Amino acid sequence: MIRKILTVIEETHREGGEAVSPPTRKAAAIAVIENPLSGRHVADLTTLIEIGEMLGALLGERAVHALGITPGQAQSYGKAAIVGEDGELEHAAAILHPKLGAPLRKAVEKGAALVPSAKKRGGMGSTIDVPLGHKDAAYVRSHFDAMEIRVPDAPRRDEIVVAVVVTDSGRPLPRIGGLRHDEIEGKDGLR
Repeated sequence: MIRKILTVIEETHREGGEAVSPPTRKAAAIAVIENPLSGRHVADLTTLIEIGEMLGALLGERAVHALGITPGQAQSYGKAAIVGEDGELEHAAAILHPKLGAPLRKAVEKGAALVPSAKKRGGMGSTIDVPLGHKDAAYVRSHFDAMEIRVPDAPRRDEIVVAVVVTDSGRPLPRIGGLRHDEIEGKDGLR
């Protein structure tokens, strides 16, 4: 089912000519999988929902591990999928929404806020911006961000690219105000 897994770390040391200390870091864990429903309309998407649950744990744990942090040190997260042309947008939704979130939240410890997501249909080499938000408090503006991902040879017509991104910080040098990471309560997913 999985053709390949990629892990990409983005580390920003300078922004706008200024040093970023410590550097901000994002890790994307990406799986290229066969789409078992490719080329046909199927009413029951349970197969893809179960794949999403498995990928939530696998990719969430890989992203946290790539950053070399404990789950509790993760600060923001996001998810995205690109469906090959013989699939449906609903195939991406089935992977991302019903069950991927719970194991991802476990991988980052807590995760009270909604997991931002994006989905699209595309061919090999398509890019997608994985939207990011603070894992425990949606109102933390410094963590509104994204990470662009791309797999040069995917998705093929009958594949789906699934990505999870985890960070250990917000954007480099944030200064637009609002709730700060050290002020959150993390109870309602908002503050």
